[in-house]
Amino acid sequence: MKTLFAAAAAVALIAGAGAASAQDFQPKEKGTLMVNFRATTVAPDETAPILTAAGAATGLNAGVSDDTIPSLGIAYFITDKLAIDVTLGTSKHEIDAVGAGPATRVHETWVLPPVVALQYHPLPAARVSPYVGAGINYMMFFNGSDKNGFTVDLDDGFGFALQAGVDIAVKGPWSVNLDAKKVFFETDASINGGALKSKVELDPWVVSVGLGRKF
Repeated sequence: MKTLFAAAAAVALIAGAGAASAQDFQPKEKGTLMVNFRATTVAPDETAPILTAAGAATGLNAGVSDDTIPSLGIAYFITDKLAIDVTLGTSKHEIDAVGAGPATRVHETWVLPPVVALQYHPLPAARVSPYVGAGINYMMFFNGSDKNGFTVDLDDGFGFALQAGVDIAVKGPWSVNLDAKKVFFETDASINGGALKSKVELDPWVVSVGLGRKF
């Protein structure tokens, strides 16, 4: 996360310097299709005590790793200031049982977490054009691999997301995009056929930097 934020800041400074010398850029407007190619860090902010089937505390918690991936954002402007945005990408995460001693790896899984949001762009014609958004996501876990004798089942499901970002126009249709989402999602984990269970509030931060093009 810190590395990605540092990279985003550096790109923003470079883009700002380039924008100052650029003579023209394409503003956002109704009918614009904007495609952003991004590097994205998915960082779960989980709270997840592991319980017995009867609900007793085990002293363990579920820990979920971060992942950095390529992702794609596609926004279509239905008015000059409103856009429908779709974020696509897939990430891989390790799940550990964490207690007083060393953590134990129990599962690895791929996650497909598309987000569909309605965005508001208050300054669509500006070179530095911020936006906010809100929408829904669907978490689908696939290609899971159990570890160290454990079996883990995770429930797919819907969540919701809040979004904020900025597009910095460079020249013509090109821009630099900085984007952050907070996704609110909870999944039920069944461990060893239900002998253990955990209600995992993943609630990941999804933070991106990328290059965009308007069509």
